[in-house]
Amino acid sequence: MDIICTFIMGTICTMKNRDELKERHDRSIRLREAREKAGLGGPRKLAERFGWNENTYKAHEGGRNGFGVADARRYAKGFKVSFNWLYLGEGEATDQDVDFVNAVDIPLISWVSAGALTEQAGVTDLSDFPTVQALDLPDGEWIALRVEGNSMNKISPPESLIYVNLRDRRLAHNACYIVADETGAATYKRYRQNELPPFQPASYDDVPPPVFQGAVSVIGRVRRSVIEM
Repeated sequence: MDIICTFIMGTICTMKNRDELKERHDRSIRLREAREKAGLGGPRKLAERFGWNENTYKAHEGGRNGFGVADARRYAKGFKVSFNWLYLGEGEATDQDVDFVNAVDIPLISWVSAGALTEQAGVTDLSDFPTVQALDLPDGEWIALRVEGNSMNKISPPESLIYVNLRDRRLAHNACYIVADETGAATYKRYRQNELPPFQPASYDDVPPPVFQGAVSVIGRVRRSVIEM
């Protein structure tokens, strides 16, 4: 009986793997078709235009890696095609999708990993991290961090989740950012252009400003802070 069960389970797994490979292949074909019809150029031009990772896109279009809902929505918007057609193979590329709530899974990373994002050989593949879901975030490349300490408690009490857009590094007065110094130590602070250092706490407590070692790099802008009640 055990041999029969093992055989059946193995057969089911094999069939599932074949279905997944076919699904990945079919999506890659539709993705290439969408790109060619959009006439926006190759992967390099797409990376420059939309901020997509060129190698990631090549792997998706080549079928070497599958892509999920978040990437499919991004590609559908960029190429002006139907998400249902691109991702699910339903209808036509020119169909109008019904309005939806954009729910995406965001990698929840550690502060150490956040600091490594400033390094050339730092974190490049975020798919291995656990995820948290977020609704209706604007376009971007997002990570989530869980706030530690009280240095930003006017905005984000301890244990808050903050959502960081890695593509938004433009400095704006009073906006909040994740930054790291040359040691790779990452911190969450508010940008105050006339203060020294310009990245300052926003706390009800008497918290001193950070002491940075060497140059400071902006990892991304914090666009949302959420605390569970």
